[in-house]
Amino acid sequence: MHITAVKTYPVQIPLKPIRRMISSLGQHVVSTYVLVRVETDAGIDGVGEATVMPRWSGETVWSALAAIDNLFAPAVEGVDPSDLQELNARMDAAAQDNWFAKAAIEMACWDIQGKAAGKPVYDLLDGPVRDRKIKCRFSMGAYPPERVRNTVPDLIERGFSTIKVKVGTDIAADVERVRIVREIIGPDREIVIDANCGYNVRSAIEAAGRMELYRVSLFEQPTPRHDYEGLAEVRKNVSMPVMADDIVFDVGQAVECLRHEACDVISIYPGKCAGIAHCREISRLAEEYGVACSIGSNLELDPASAAMCHLVVGTRNMQVETYPGDILGPDYHETSIASEPLKIEGPVIETPDRPGLGIDVDWTAVEKVRFTP
Repeated sequence: MHITAVKTYPVQIPLKPIRRMISSLGQHVVSTYVLVRVETDAGIDGVGEATVMPRWSGETVWSALAAIDNLFAPAVEGVDPSDLQELNARMDAAAQDNWFAKAAIEMACWDIQGKAAGKPVYDLLDGPVRDRKIKCRFSMGAYPPERVRNTVPDLIERGFSTIKVKVGTDIAADVERVRIVREIIGPDREIVIDANCGYNVRSAIEAAGRMELYRVSLFEQPTPRHDYEGLAEVRKNVSMPVMADDIVFDVGQAVECLRHEACDVISIYPGKCAGIAHCREISRLAEEYGVACSIGSNLELDPASAAMCHLVVGTRNMQVETYPGDILGPDYHETSIASEPLKIEGPVIETPDRPGLGIDVDWTAVEKVRFTP
């Protein structure tokens, strides 16, 4: 079996008004992503997704389309979709980085492999090593106090036991936001904070100290990218575990993070790390250092969210029981492009057990949200 074509479908889907995200990076209102369909000479197609966000990964819908159509698609034509080493080598030779664009093709190849074998992707990994139903945390934006008070009670009612609060803006406002959340959720639920690189070393330590009173259980990406020494310094001087996310996109960056003993947890996911195979490599490496991994999110649609689910169910060091992750992106969007959307009930998302990723894209629905660059 060999790849005969890689086709791209740029889409634009608004977030539900109540789920629009605010962080230290700005506001996310509309998702402009790229869907990919990889075709083979065996008549088996696979789907993937480039969940691009310019202010976060640096990739855009325009750059992803250009890279996939002009660089990666020609490079992988004729490759066996089960030969991921060759697939990734060809894409890396064609262009550095472009993690989300590469991931779209790679996850489509996992989809093809699963369909060809008649197995869900987690069975092609080491799974299932945990239940297919994955309990997630809720990622709440850096909202003003009134919106926090209006949002959190609904999350409790829906069954969320861990709430991630976006911080990294003004320290006083961040502390007040966390205080309100703790006041509403009571003593038994967990609070995670995520600065998205919004603090420096000094302000991160100060913010953590001021939030200790509210029993924060995890501090996600407090400091800027590339500063592994700074992240390590924060870790040494705060009371809660530290998660690396925005600072680890690939294996080389994971190595730097681990060498500097900069974190207790690494957030990985297929889009950010250029695919499932690279996530697995980082997970194994982290395990050697005694560092846990969990799943992060870029507000994915159904195909990439399914890939995330399979990674979690099929990889032992994805320690979501201790460090719940985010795989609720489809629930943030106004519409779905899947014929059978992923099952999400409150904090729980169910991993499909059908062959491949288990997602059939409704291409008619895709045409309705297709974006013309």
